[in-house]
Amino acid sequence: VQLQASGGGLVQPGGSLRLSCVVSGFTEDYYAIGWFRQAPGKGREGVSCINMSYGVKYYLDSVKDRFTNSRDNAKNTVYLQMNSLKPEDTAVYYCATRASYYCSALGPQYSYWGQGTLVTVSS
Repeated sequence: VQLQASGGGLVQPGGSLRLSCVVSGFTEDYYAIGWFRQAPGKGREGVSCINMSYGVKYYLDSVKDRFTNSRDNAKNTVYLQMNSLKPEDTAVYYCATRASYYCSALGPQYSYWGQGTLVTVSS
């Protein structure tokens, strides 16, 4: 199983980025993909999650109304559209997958992880 996250970069406050996560080799019929982030000197936190079968989503309170999670099942890809970015969104963003209908904000409940993509929000 491989997850490939991409789309990070440097953006000014108020700007936008779209992260992508491509999943390959995962044979389960149902699964969820979560987005996590880890800022320098801080612990990992769950940002968003989407169930690939039904599209049910979860968002961290601090990103609601700014981030949008979407999926393209044909491409085994999820996207995290991040708008109105703030300096506190600066972190390495990871995608991960778990064989479940249900989303979770807890990292240990995910089996496979991508390599991470760095998002830096700074003027």
